[in-house]
Amino acid sequence: MCNFNLRTMRRAFGLSLCAIGLGSASMAMAQEWPAKPISLVVPFPAGGTTDILARALGDQLSKNLGQPVIVENRPGAGATVGADYVAKAKPDGYTLLMGAVHHTIATSVYRKLPYSFQKDLAPVSTLAMVPNVLVINSAKTPARNVGDLVTLAKKASPELSYGSNGNGTAQHLIGTQFQAATGTRLLHVPYKGSGPLTTDLLGGQVTMSFDTLTTVLPHIKAGKLKALAVTTAKRSTSLPDVPTMEEAGIKGFDIGTWFGVLAPAATSKPIVNRLNAEIVKIVGSPDFQQRMIAAGAEPMSSTPEAFAKRIGDETVKFATLVKEGKVTIE
Repeated sequence: MCNFNLRTMRRAFGLSLCAIGLGSASMAMAQEWPAKPISLVVPFPAGGTTDILARALGDQLSKNLGQPVIVENRPGAGATVGADYVAKAKPDGYTLLMGAVHHTIATSVYRKLPYSFQKDLAPVSTLAMVPNVLVINSAKTPARNVGDLVTLAKKASPELSYGSNGNGTAQHLIGTQFQAATGTRLLHVPYKGSGPLTTDLLGGQVTMSFDTLTTVLPHIKAGKLKALAVTTAKRSTSLPDVPTMEEAGIKGFDIGTWFGVLAPAATSKPIVNRLNAEIVKIVGSPDFQQRMIAAGAEPMSSTPEAFAKRIGDETVKFATLVKEGKVTIE
């Protein structure tokens, strides 16, 4: 009996030493990290909101961490190509994703995804919340407000068109909601990102978009695009004179686009915590906040746990909207 207890104690002691060793190795890895450049994957082309925010964050992270943070654009399939790439990357803290609300929508829109957004990626921190805004080409579409646009849409033949930055993205879903709420029928034109969408909107190839404010704000200020309403419950601090969709008479709208950083799921907790601390510090700095507000974004950091809860809650929310809008993509 004593021998059995002794053997058991020795085994338990050995396991404890092993656990301590693994914990020490994990801590050592976090202390050594980063020892080389970090890749921040943007699942959209250059020029869109995700890209703009990623480059702003990358600049500050590079300074704080002492290593280059390289923004890598991997667009396609409603932001799922870039997400899949990061989900399958080595979980060493050197490949990160600039995620967005689109990923919580894609979970319900795409029938088959090669990854699970909630299981294969580890939330680090949100970065910002950006209102979506209904904009039209000022020179091509004679509408002064949402009511005018609805009237035009109901009379138009062929249908008026709206662009999105990809099938299954927030812009796509907002467009389907808008049609259901107004009794209109619009032609959906998907792009690979906000950059090419904005180019065609400025050129008059599409009538309108429900894009993020960061992308279109410079063109609104220049008078090339006209903002008719924001899709969030509150007005934007960057466009205080533009009404919400609710104020414009379209009920049930409250969708904004959040952006945040995620890592492969098996990334060590010390590295995730270090990244989170750096991002929270950056988002809280006056210079970064001013830069975000000037771009039409509302700075918003979080704990990894709060970010995970947001992802879970919005996945459920958008699953309902996708079902109601009958939006599916193979």
